[in-house]
Amino acid sequence: MKTALITGITGQDGGHLAALLHDKDYEIYGIIRGQSNLKKERLLEEFPYVKLIEADLLDPSSILRAVDQSDPDEFYNLAAISHVGYSFKNPTLTLDTTAGGVLNCLEAIRMTGRVEKTRFYQASTSEMYGGLDYNRPGLGYDESSLFHPRSPYGVAKLYGHWIAKNYRESYGIFASCGILFNHEGERRGVEFVTRKITHAVARIHLGLQKSLDLGDLWPKRDWGYAGDYVRGMWLMLQHDEPDDFVLATGETHSIEDFLTQAFREIAIDDWSPYVNRSQALIRPAEVDILLGNPAKAESVLGWTREVDFPGLVRRMVQHDIADQSARFAVRAGIPER
Repeated sequence: MKTALITGITGQDGGHLAALLHDKDYEIYGIIRGQSNLKKERLLEEFPYVKLIEADLLDPSSILRAVDQSDPDEFYNLAAISHVGYSFKNPTLTLDTTAGGVLNCLEAIRMTGRVEKTRFYQASTSEMYGGLDYNRPGLGYDESSLFHPRSPYGVAKLYGHWIAKNYRESYGIFASCGILFNHEGERRGVEFVTRKITHAVARIHLGLQKSLDLGDLWPKRDWGYAGDYVRGMWLMLQHDEPDDFVLATGETHSIEDFLTQAFREIAIDDWSPYVNRSQALIRPAEVDILLGNPAKAESVLGWTREVDFPGLVRRMVQHDIADQSARFAVRAGIPER
């Protein structure tokens, strides 16, 4: 039986990855921060098979102890301050956690003598590209494209990406970086624009909310389903050699496209009466378009996505309608049938 250690176990990708590895008969350890973490109870309810270890990416000694305790064959570093907008408000915390945390994980592998045993996955991001070198319309960014991050989050992630590559080259650690483009789903936090939209659409459909506030609607992103992408993470660590891989769909849709598709799921073609534009939600610097080229992952790893864009939006809206209906029933005291 293989053993896996996951940081960011309470996040979207952590949940999908835990379920995937459980199906593959892994022993799973998850790092959780703080004794009174509010997500702990929900996590254990959904994933009772995950063994939790209290540690903090900002505390190198605690990460070292977590590696010693779990003795992992595979170490997935998914933890980060991962909200682009939030990173502008808290750049120092973003840097310490998202960049320095990667170094602490790699050092834990090295200092515990597990260079030959533990394979490391670093969650890199398309935000590292930042719109630079977009001179091949229709082809998208690949593993050789230039980086130019346009947010503190992107900058911090770029450090994590390069320090993982450095430890791979300097110490021989099996460190693979997944440069993942936007991947969404029913586990996505409501602070992210896709889930914010589907959550609001569900509540509008149920008469629980009248409108939602959004910033710019023109940015285009390469959106896929998170469940497909964590399968790609796992494939990277099963490959013979450590490497960097782009995971993407190869197509883009604007925020307006996502909004339109979500409202169509509740039979509303004109969403304009329900959406307010807010200057407070516009970022200091925005990336116009992020389009990925997953050709390498498809040819080398055999990875393909299974959920298309309409299917992604449909899955999220239907989940949120069911979730909000259940929550409303509990608050109203309606007995389950």
